[in-house]
Amino acid sequence: MDVYPGVTDSDPTKLQERHYYLLSELQTLVKDLPSSFQQRLTYNTLSDLALALIDGTVYEIVQGLLDIQHLTEKNLYNQRQKLHCEHQALKQDLVRKHKEALQSCKSHNLALLKSTQQTEVEALEVRVREEQKMMDKKIVAEMDQKVTDQQNTLEKAGVPGFYITTNPQELTMQMNLLELILKLQQKDSQAGLL
Repeated sequence: MDVYPGVTDSDPTKLQERHYYLLSELQTLVKDLPSSFQQRLTYNTLSDLALALIDGTVYEIVQGLLDIQHLTEKNLYNQRQKLHCEHQALKQDLVRKHKEALQSCKSHNLALLKSTQQTEVEALEVRVREEQKMMDKKIVAEMDQKVTDQQNTLEKAGVPGFYITTNPQELTMQMNLLELILKLQQKDSQAGLL
């Protein structure tokens, strides 16, 4: 693959220069991370990451995963908004129905009607809370699955530091690695190397 101008698989000198350039850039970018993460990103890890980035394939994979994540987030947000709008419509419908019933109610039935209406309002509120809770659980589960898919894809692509985990510290480390990759990609793009 000849993604970078003048860098081919058959030119070991250019590959070595590219590796050193990427490693140097990564070492510079790591300095912006919290010290606890800097300590975990050894020279070997950064060197392996630089090697994984040489031909640009990892940049394309990360960009693809980012695009999929954004589409998923947008879709889930739209589903949540749709549910919210449906709930608003149900509430407005109930208010309208209650107003109509109050207008046609005889005074001796007023207390019973108000009690019945209060029960209906409370039942709707419970339904709305339960449906929102179910939707939120679905959203969290789907986003967790996206994270697992991303970890799996990056692990299979040979990106150091990526494997399937739910450990918060490891997830933060992986997010930091992704941030480094994206910053380096942006830098390469601005320099005309992509």
